[in-house]
Amino acid sequence: MPNRVPWNQGYETGNETLDQQHRDILAQCHAMADHVVDTSPESDLKFQEIFDALTALAREHFASEADLLARCGCPTLDEHKDESDEFDYLAADIATTENFDKLELQRFLSLWWVGHIVGFGKRYRACIDGSPA
Repeated sequence: MPNRVPWNQGYETGNETLDQQHRDILAQCHAMADHVVDTSPESDLKFQEIFDALTALAREHFASEADLLARCGCPTLDEHKDESDEFDYLAADIATTENFDKLELQRFLSLWWVGHIVGFGKRYRACIDGSPA
């Protein structure tokens, strides 16, 4: 069974731009879940398109986070860059449809993103508190 993680107000960072991006990323994970059981070529193609869209959204999202953290003078910006690099590596080389079936990949990405969302809020909320969206 795929992971469908509902948005939780506890995930909010207080920055509407980042929160909306986090919601959009979870929505992409949910969209992937719609295609994990169907093994038709059309469904496989749609799954890959959603995965590619998620990856592009992730890059945009990490850039938004990094920009905000830099403007706030966050002292742990390097740690954030490491997490961004980790996701790029995972999405490009490890967590791919060539290495995992669709269900495993969807579950992994859903859990990875929930971990990022929760972790980002805990680590950086004080840094970005009151920053413009």
